[in-house]
Amino acid sequence: MTGGALQLLAGKRAIVTGGANPRGIGAAVVELFLAQGANVAVLDHAYPEGAEVQPVRGRVDLHCDVSRAASCEAALARAKEVLGGIDVLVNNAGIVAATRIWDLPEDEFRRMIDVNLTGTYNVTHAALPALLESTRHPAIVNLGSTAALRGGGLLGGSHYAASKGGVISFTKALARELGPRGIRANCVAPGIIETDMTREKFGENWEQELKQGIPLQRFGSPAEVAQAILFLASDLSSYSTGIVVDVNGGFHIH
Repeated sequence: MTGGALQLLAGKRAIVTGGANPRGIGAAVVELFLAQGANVAVLDHAYPEGAEVQPVRGRVDLHCDVSRAASCEAALARAKEVLGGIDVLVNNAGIVAATRIWDLPEDEFRRMIDVNLTGTYNVTHAALPALLESTRHPAIVNLGSTAALRGGGLLGGSHYAASKGGVISFTKALARELGPRGIRANCVAPGIIETDMTREKFGENWEQELKQGIPLQRFGSPAEVAQAILFLASDLSSYSTGIVVDVNGGFHIH
């Protein structure tokens, strides 16, 4: 913000996983958080292991494989050291595949769960001691998916839906367990968002057909998902915990 306007995350110290792709949701979250006054550690497996890159003021990029607990613990320890603490955690890192159950091998199912669900646990567990120390209204925001609410389809198969359904249930349980300790936990469930993934999967004809089935008649943008995440990370949602915010243009109304 400019002109002296209030910044919603002024002085907050945030972790965002999966922010290396400049056209993804994670990158949009990082950009918005920085604009709103946060200092941000971006954790992604795409960054070289052992490297530490600080391309802009208020941001540090750290290698992290969310599917490995040891990698998460090392990355979170370094992030806490650099930031001086942790007030906000955004578990955005994830993968997707549309493999149908009859073609789904066990290793692909396990990989989906390892990254999307176990990865959310690994990062949260590693960040928890720092979040418990925070006196700045700590918050956790996890990324679910419309696929978890409607039973997969489109970009995600049953294993993707299961992993994101687990994230939603995990978030609700966190809200119950951590609420008495002063930590809020919420979830955002995006619908069809214009990322590299959707551009690769949808042909022009299918894309137009899909948009006709969305009340807002278009796909969402990473920035629009980031705005919902900002709401849940900031004090604007100070009395909200255990909720799932749908960002799908009306594609799934329930």
